Amino acid sequence: MNSPSRVSRVAIIGGGIFGVSSAVQLARRGAQVTLVTEGALASEASGRSLSWLNSSRMRSPEYHQLRMIGIDRYRTLAAKHPDAAWLRFDGGLTWDADDSSNEIAAVYAHERSIGYDARLLAADQVAAVTPGVDPRAITRQGAIFNPGEGWVDLPSLINVLVEEFSALGGEVVTQAGRASVEVNNGRATGIVTADGRRFAADAVLLAAGASVPKIVAEVGLQITDATPISLLVKTKPINVALRAVLNTPRVAVRPTPTGSLVLDSAWSEEEVARRPDGTFEVKDSTFQGLLAEASAALEGNPMLVLDSYGVGPKPIPGDGEPVFGELPGIAGYYVAFSHSGATLGLIAGELLADEIVTGESHPLLKTFRPSRFK
Repeated sequence: MNSPSRVSRVAIIGGGIFGVSSAVQLARRGAQVTLVTEGALASEASGRSLSWLNSSRMRSPEYHQLRMIGIDRYRTLAAKHPDAAWLRFDGGLTWDADDSSNEIAAVYAHERSIGYDARLLAADQVAAVTPGVDPRAITRQGAIFNPGEGWVDLPSLINVLVEEFSALGGEVVTQAGRASVEVNNGRATGIVTADGRRFAADAVLLAAGASVPKIVAEVGLQITDATPISLLVKTKPINVALRAVLNTPRVAVRPTPTGSLVLDSAWSEEEVARRPDGTFEVKDSTFQGLLAEASAALEGNPMLVLDSYGVGPKPIPGDGEPVFGELPGIAGYYVAFSHSGATLGLIAGELLADEIVTGESHPLLKTFRPSRFK
């Protein structure tokens, strides 16, 4: 907390969880930080994320380790805010389709082999472990319950972090339009907003979600991009017993602090159309299909009613692994670009802040450097 800093001024582009988490951590370390965002805070991917805290299924050992540490930081936060309705650890329940794509047995064996807490349940065993699920929706291969998983409402968390950031003297600039990184003599020297305002800095963090690869390309570097369009649907409040996050073949479901449910799926995202002006169109049949799939997975099959939705790019690097750290050949230019923004949000901010203020690379980020795309 009180170690000497090589960097005293930092400018951040992005008002999502990576940008805000990093801003708080930098301010805690004594840096003078300005956070600039194109629109409002949490107005892009962080505002329409399922925000499932997990490291389930199969991924690289390094990615799994980082996610598990990320979950640990949320448990620390939960101890600090024991009554928070926006952060819960009530587990996650997942099952696959009843066809050749079903990997439940293999996933269960893998999770057990790496010590990830997992229980393989038949449909009639689920109710005794986690409430609110219709057992008829669970396929014959069974479901995996992961009791250590949870969820976070990212806009609520971002508000909490920004309050601390402001109290520490940090500056937040919203509605600034598209900002660019200023590079002089091979070093990042600040950011410039769409209306010409300049914020000088010793280091810059680009945490602008799906825009990161395009902005990095402006300095001749590449980060491969597999960003799809995401759709998150929110229901009107409803009284259901569900507490866990559901990840099913046709819909993912989680509770919210207000008693609503949020839903997403791969098939519904594929039905989103992009208009010529860049906006998105979602058919009513897509909304109704998602609501029906969620109802079928819930105990009592309640009628779910659409309240609101969010649609837009969901940041995913081309190789699926996170991208964190300093760009090769440009001193002081750092990036944060990843799927799993919720799970990694707190730990990414912590590790990036350490690197920025000390100039020392953190070993946990070794395999996630942007230099791998050279």
